[in-house]
Amino acid sequence: MKNSICYIAIILATTFQINAQEKSEIETDTLKEVIVTSSRIDLPFKKNSRTINIITKSDIKNSAAVNVADLLQQVAGVDIRRRGTGGSQADLFIRGGGFDQTLLLIDGIKMDDAQTGHHTMNAALPIEVIERIEIVKGPAARVFGQNAFTGAINIVTKKNIENTVSANIETGSFGQLNGNITAGIDLENSSHIVHIGRVTSEGYRLNSDYDNSNYFIKSTFNEDKQPIQMIATFMERKFGAENFYTTNPTFNEYEETQNSLLAFTTTFKNDKFKVSPRIYWRRNQDMFLLRRFEPTFFRNFHVSNKVGAEANASYTSNLGVTGFGLDLAKVDLRSNNLGSRNRFMATAFLEHRFNLADGKLDITPGIAATYFTDFKFNAFPGIDIGYSITDNLRAYGNIGYTYRIPTYTDLFYNDPATAGNPDLEPEEAFSQEVGLKYFSPKFNASVAVFNRDAENLIDYIRPNTTTGIFTATNIRDVNTQGIEVDAAYNFKINEFNQTLAFGYSYLDDNIMDQNPDLSRYSLNTLRHQYITRLSTQLFKNVRQNIVYKYAERTTGQTYNVWDASLAIQLKQMELTITASNIFDADYIEAGFVPMPPSNVLFGLRYTFK
Repeated sequence: MKNSICYIAIILATTFQINAQEKSEIETDTLKEVIVTSSRIDLPFKKNSRTINIITKSDIKNSAAVNVADLLQQVAGVDIRRRGTGGSQADLFIRGGGFDQTLLLIDGIKMDDAQTGHHTMNAALPIEVIERIEIVKGPAARVFGQNAFTGAINIVTKKNIENTVSANIETGSFGQLNGNITAGIDLENSSHIVHIGRVTSEGYRLNSDYDNSNYFIKSTFNEDKQPIQMIATFMERKFGAENFYTTNPTFNEYEETQNSLLAFTTTFKNDKFKVSPRIYWRRNQDMFLLRRFEPTFFRNFHVSNKVGAEANASYTSNLGVTGFGLDLAKVDLRSNNLGSRNRFMATAFLEHRFNLADGKLDITPGIAATYFTDFKFNAFPGIDIGYSITDNLRAYGNIGYTYRIPTYTDLFYNDPATAGNPDLEPEEAFSQEVGLKYFSPKFNASVAVFNRDAENLIDYIRPNTTTGIFTATNIRDVNTQGIEVDAAYNFKINEFNQTLAFGYSYLDDNIMDQNPDLSRYSLNTLRHQYITRLSTQLFKNVRQNIVYKYAERTTGQTYNVWDASLAIQLKQMELTITASNIFDADYIEAGFVPMPPSNVLFGLRYTFK
């Protein structure tokens, strides 16, 4: 690690001497102008009445992150619990909720998996094709449906990268060897983005190797008449899963997953009316071996399919904007452990945004009504209220009901240590939130205070601390309260743009009253989370980024992690160095898996135009 830091210093000093007289042309995103597309009523970020974080393309470039899991770790209130490097498996939590309670979307397409929320991040795209990420915190069921119990994350892909081909290769610690190619193709009446990538490593500890592949295609056809957009993805993960689920050192667990999506969308609109119909197919495959080299000892194999059709629309009148939609989906599961299962779901959405007091006050009531063939009818009403105190300062609040039906793992899973429960009731919650947002060219800030009263939360409980099977159970009521603060300061040094950003979240719940010694998943919430990012540019073609993360979990564990990156642009070539966990912090994010020690990754990217 010391040698790597020396190399960084030498390269940095050399480049400084070469480019000391040049000025900055760095791209700056204007956050308040971003249109949030993760709902039926498209709104500028500045006018939204919910807590929403936007990770812009500039943020992605300056993040010192190499995948979406690492990127989301830099957002206060979001807890990504990884089990290693390369994004092989990571669980997604928002505001203390469970990994089954957060919905991931790709261009608005719901990527929920009926088997388990453990597969949510299997669908995460490579950062090379991402335009931005919209993070909606709080009850989002009335906007997205039942899986958005504590929030939702919408990955917005790039629209066009013109006629370019970008090739990237990286190598570094733990035998990491990564490569990808991203191409943009503009034809007479269509445009296409194609990405192929592979991420490999020998592993930083016993049985932690991985071999992951990513394939992505986004095409727009019939551009001069009625454009039709197609998105197709295929993500394959093969990885050693040492102690992911057990503490037995002789098991050597192993897992392979596949996640794919195919969707077609178009949009019809005029001055007042807009409607976007879509059809989609999402597939997930999971194969788990308890003993990697003894496949017959214990093997789980699951394949889930979700086929859906939806239409989302908005209508603008003198009374405001009305958003409405219908989502129909059929879920099918085939599993040697969970059996053969299927479910039909129908969800109707309705909301209306009233603009009052010369546009300063907005009130948006809404409701989602869902029918499940196995859990019948449910409804999630809510309301958002916002008031523009000044052009730069906005107050907002929202309340709403949210809901989650059990996964098939919750209901039917069975092994020698774990049992599902077919008699489970759905989880429910009533959430409230108030906040302030401030925007200016130099300084952006927001603060939000929230409360969630949940009923029938699902956890795995055993009768005593030494014996018994962990059984899926509806535990009693749980109250969660918290506060989040985000701020970013933009300034210049010698005409070059610099950014200092920080976020803090505090979370308090009474989950410890649920007899924590007998519970499998309820613990390990992030009580305190603090994140700082400094992105600097002192010369035209050199960027430096430093990220500091502090965490204190309810179990008492605390840790400090420093990451950094350096990028040097030399015409069409870019050299990058990414250093993770620089000071070798010893910590665990999930289960029994220690996170990697300090490591470094060297990259070379070349763009053909």
